[in-house]
Amino acid sequence: MATATIAVQKSTRMRPKYVLFAFVALMMAYVLRHNESFLIHPADPAWQHYHPFRWWLLPHGIAGACALLLGPLQFSDRLRQRFTKFHRVAGRIYVASAMILAPLGAYIQYFQERMGAPRSFSVAGVVDAVLLMLTTGIAFAFILNGKVQQHRQWMTRSFAVALVFLEVRVVQGVTGWENLGLAATETVVWSCLAFSFLSADIVLQVQELWRSRPAPAKAQAVRA
Repeated sequence: MATATIAVQKSTRMRPKYVLFAFVALMMAYVLRHNESFLIHPADPAWQHYHPFRWWLLPHGIAGACALLLGPLQFSDRLRQRFTKFHRVAGRIYVASAMILAPLGAYIQYFQERMGAPRSFSVAGVVDAVLLMLTTGIAFAFILNGKVQQHRQWMTRSFAVALVFLEVRVVQGVTGWENLGLAATETVVWSCLAFSFLSADIVLQVQELWRSRPAPAKAQAVRA
């Protein structure tokens, strides 16, 4: 008599989302060093630019930091399963942060328009704010109705829109386009906004392919 024993082995390969979030962490570190270093230098000339709208910028910045830091935690299966309450609390903080930072960001951009910035930047700020609030609101509505899969999809889109803040600064800094004037900055901003939904759907498709892949197995024939 012969029997077959299937031994399922855990994959040791790193999951794609961890690679993605590592890249997001690198972008955060780059932006903090390259664009936001003035925060620890009180004499930096950048403070003069931000001074007129500093009290609007403070809650916007705090809410943005919460969204960018808590966003990746929402996609951790292990954290969601082991610490359900923390997942829910962090999710609500993310939603509140998105609903605060989005309109404030649009208003700050409009404030800068009155200081001489192009109108197109104000339009981009409004579009970004609407996309972030809309995707976040839809994600929140789905989870309130128990639609977990749809909630995850729209949370992915929401976080992709939130990442536009980092992407614009990284692209400009790495390519040197930040020194080419407002036209180059405008091109980068609109390009990142346009590709935010596409990048989110690419991530969703990769996740689906990863989940549907056959589990690695090893068959051994044991004869008695």
